[in-house]
Amino acid sequence: MTNTPATRYLVKLGAAVSVLTLGWLCLPVPGQVAVKNQGYVPFSEEPINYRSDNLTDPVAKLQKQLDRGETKLEYEPAHGYLKSVLEKLKVPVDSQALVFSKTSFQYKKISPEHPRALYYNDDVYVGQVHEGKVLEFVSFDPVQGAIFYILDEQKAEHPAFQRAELDCTQCHVAAGTRNVPGVLLRSIFTNPSGTQTLRTDAFITGQESPLNERWGGWYVTGTTGDQKHMGNVVVADKEHPEQLDRAAGANVTDLSGRIDTSAYLRPDSDIVAELVLAHQTQMHNLITLTNYQTRLALYAEKNRNRAAGLPDSTPLSDAARKQYEKAAEELVRYLLFANESPLAAPVKGTSGFTEEFAARGPRDPQGRSLRDFDLRTRIFKYPCSYLIYSEAFDALPGPAKEYVYHRLLEILTGREQGSDFVKLTGEERRAILEILLATKPGLPAEWNAAGLFDRTTRRLTEKSERKD
Repeated sequence: MTNTPATRYLVKLGAAVSVLTLGWLCLPVPGQVAVKNQGYVPFSEEPINYRSDNLTDPVAKLQKQLDRGETKLEYEPAHGYLKSVLEKLKVPVDSQALVFSKTSFQYKKISPEHPRALYYNDDVYVGQVHEGKVLEFVSFDPVQGAIFYILDEQKAEHPAFQRAELDCTQCHVAAGTRNVPGVLLRSIFTNPSGTQTLRTDAFITGQESPLNERWGGWYVTGTTGDQKHMGNVVVADKEHPEQLDRAAGANVTDLSGRIDTSAYLRPDSDIVAELVLAHQTQMHNLITLTNYQTRLALYAEKNRNRAAGLPDSTPLSDAARKQYEKAAEELVRYLLFANESPLAAPVKGTSGFTEEFAARGPRDPQGRSLRDFDLRTRIFKYPCSYLIYSEAFDALPGPAKEYVYHRLLEILTGREQGSDFVKLTGEERRAILEILLATKPGLPAEWNAAGLFDRTTRRLTEKSERKD
């Protein structure tokens, strides 16, 4: 490991620790580094080779540009390299979320008075701790999933990202990450110091989480009507922590009375950005899980066939297909928000995140995008994840991607009418199908046939309606 102030700081902690667990604390475990195959999905060895340096994630790409002298990071006294890093990685400042529970290995500097700031786009997450030693990164590689980095906060002639060699996977491979290297959000009953209250539950936050279980240990700015959540407040009575005053934390639009907002790039912690973050983290994990399970299944099948003297072209066994189809089916359901917890009232944020996020998406000829928000009864107007456009989705191994596309087509054309997708109306299915046909490159041939059929059906319907 390079001998820099940042890495010396990590060694001083003496632990395999979490670099960026979004909203949870991973305490140091002395002397434990580079443990192989933690969790339930093997990833250190063939065929995953997680520790390979052959990476194309956003941070790896930026480091190569720095190495070639094609760009440089600018330092400023107030925020170090943060502004420059966000600009180079195309991470919007409006995505800022402030977390006051004691997360990351720099937990001693995190408190309700000095929350950690998180920023993200579709492929990378960035964390900065107030007066911290390093910036923290989770950057998603299309093939390998979550890759962890740090960047020394001290000014340097040639600042460089370092892959976190201390084993972040100790915290970042768990049930909450689908047992692959990934990210997760947790909501806890937080003490005034920022730690979790003893003998209380912790909630993993995803799109299925009800609002009243979200954002314990987080600041949340925005309006939610009568809906309450766990954000913005701490436990007042340690003997009865479940009596958290959720009403006091709801509909907060100004944090200036709680923290020194001038210490951050923005004065808020937008609720819409946090809703999207909850969806995106688990979507990333499911894409990685499907990728890994497919590669593992194909690798094992190939070895079995060779041991039996069979050619590599031998059709996949039922066991191999079941291994990746289980993960792929879960991905399909999450992709279409089958388990989304509904909003009971409209939600509105406090920054420009809602407008900025929607503006980034490709649009069909009717001006529709999968990034369009609803925010009245659910997050998105067209419930199909925008991460279907991501490099990670496109990098899914062939058999898994074919399965996902086929299942999506069955659902969007109405051939699948199962209870998991009953919330999708015929109009919504058609809209999502048309948006994808117009904006998603590389769709299988069967989708093109479905698109022709759908357009013909629509023209005949419109013609019949005009005659009537």
